[in-house]
Amino acid sequence: MGEPHDPRGNLVRPYAVTRGRTEPRRDIPIEAVLVASQPAVQEARFAGHDKYRIAVLCEPRAQSLAEIAAYSRLALGVARVLVADMVADGLLTLHSAAPKQGFTERMDLLERVLSGLRKL
Repeated sequence: MGEPHDPRGNLVRPYAVTRGRTEPRRDIPIEAVLVASQPAVQEARFAGHDKYRIAVLCEPRAQSLAEIAAYSRLALGVARVLVADMVADGLLTLHSAAPKQGFTERMDLLERVLSGLRKL
């Protein structure tokens, strides 16, 4: 069966999850790959429900920012703020990100990410 229903439902607004912040501490591209270690997952238990859920997602295998947003059912902007906080706090490691490329290559990559998200 699927993930249990979140009892908070739609009652929690995105700005409440990020404590009113809309800009991340650092810019993390949507295709950036993030990893959490087992000790980071244990520490994330005290960082809040959403951060713990993100850490659990990233512990068994690396996840992109796009995947984190999709699997955790968080808006991309909210996930970006939380993930940037977690990287700054040492709960997630920015394993790699796509190198800076030209516009065409970046658009191709974003189209592949979008196609993958649609398949979820």
